[in-house]
Amino acid sequence: MPNVPKTKHRSVRIDDQDWEDLQVRAPEGDRSAAIKELLAWYLRRPGAKLPKRPDVPARSAPPAEG
Repeated sequence: MPNVPKTKHRSVRIDDQDWEDLQVRAPEGDRSAAIKELLAWYLRRPGAKLPKRPDVPARSAPPAEG
């Protein structure tokens, strides 16, 4: 049986670095699930909660000033 998506494909423009970072930080690398969870919260869907933000890896910390 072929894989038939349940939803229609949508296109959005997202900065390349943000897209790469989302892949690394999304639970199990599932960008789609992370986006859907945030969208459900944003739209105040019943039962939706603000997703937990991932920890920031040390390599992504901003450089210290000085």
